[in-house]
Amino acid sequence: MEKKQSGTGNATGPATKEVSFLNRIDLSSPDIHQSVSLLKQACLDCGFFYVINHGMSEELMEEVFEQNKKFFELPLSEKMKVLRNEKHRGYTPLFDELLDPDNQVHGDYKEGYYIGVEVPEDDPKAEKPFYGPNVWPSDDILPGWRHTMEKYYLEALEVARAIVRIIALALDLEADFFDKPEILGQPLALLRLLKYPGQISDPSNGVYGAGAHTDYGLITLLSTDDVYGLQICKDKYAQPRVWEFIAPLKGAFIVNLGDMLERWSNCLFKSTLHRVLGNGQERYSIAYFVEPSYDCLVECLPTCKSEKNPPKFPPVIYGDYLGQRYKDTHIDLNVYNKLQS
Repeated sequence: MEKKQSGTGNATGPATKEVSFLNRIDLSSPDIHQSVSLLKQACLDCGFFYVINHGMSEELMEEVFEQNKKFFELPLSEKMKVLRNEKHRGYTPLFDELLDPDNQVHGDYKEGYYIGVEVPEDDPKAEKPFYGPNVWPSDDILPGWRHTMEKYYLEALEVARAIVRIIALALDLEADFFDKPEILGQPLALLRLLKYPGQISDPSNGVYGAGAHTDYGLITLLSTDDVYGLQICKDKYAQPRVWEFIAPLKGAFIVNLGDMLERWSNCLFKSTLHRVLGNGQERYSIAYFVEPSYDCLVECLPTCKSEKNPPKFPPVIYGDYLGQRYKDTHIDLNVYNKLQS
């Protein structure tokens, strides 16, 4: 069961804020029925849960955080050499992304770095948005950085596949439903490294580490350091909204549902509104967005509709949806070109 209690307060956590404690899904558990039950309960309640004993080594998770920090510690001039391109690969400076324009005075107070599926330039798939070669910092500056990120990218995908099989069972589907080539057989997964500088957010004045938003795809795997900042709002239609912190859990992934799972499940499982508040401490996190393939047709699942509960959304091609969301939330690259010219 999910519980709430007031935070006890420590060097990195809130002193009096409400904290939402989440169900823990143990991927090493032989009791698949319990895993399905815990996951379904979490999806129906808040759309967030922890995943533990997932098979990724603690050494790799620590290494990717070390390399994450090394990149963001580089001078801005070095980071701008790998600026985000039209394929959404590379560095995103402060304020590059604006997730909640109705409530933010400027973009998110965070830096990021996108890594996607590696597709050579001469591959026909590279003509599609979001497909192409990645952008990498020079190995002379950050030796081993690319190797660490590529290893993490591939291992996180295997963790995601295991989670999605449990989600399929929770939706009364065959376990391998989402493994189809057009869904996760060739996924459009995006890894995003994030740094929130030591800034204090001020929601009353529209200043956020990351504005309130839902994620776009199937699920997101988030690993964080021990600094609080992530908040969720279980009912995005409530006024006023009620926000609860999610406690960091060392070695675990915090998993949340995306917009496509809400559409697939006909709102049985909802993508949950979340945001990040800065508390004056630097905070590092790594988000792994598990997206269907670009050409995937997302439409209501057969187990989630009936005569009394018809589909609430029209079918949508995922790549079109994703492209529009990124266009809506990221600065036009021409802005950077003008600044650099």
